[in-house]
Amino acid sequence: MTESTSPSTRVEIFGITYTLKGGHDGGDLAGLAVEVDRRMRELSEQSGLEDPGKLAILVALNLADELSRSEQSAAGERGEIESRVSEMSERLVEALGR
Repeated sequence: MTESTSPSTRVEIFGITYTLKGGHDGGDLAGLAVEVDRRMRELSEQSGLEDPGKLAILVALNLADELSRSEQSAAGERGEIESRVSEMSERLVEALGR
């Protein structure tokens, strides 16, 4: 068997070092790890929790909530844009006398 040639990236999150493999750019993974680490440390300070597993779950839930809200917002904006484009298209057709 051949070994995987996926590049690996070492990151540290909440004092634990992880070696991550994947198709992502190492810099992207490192940046994401920095954000997760920041959020875990911030939440630990605010809540007094020190368990990395519990903190990781809470951070994951916060990120999932942010993603869901962002997707809902984007869907609303998409709908608004589609409505405006349709309206402008109708006006253009009228202006051209078709």
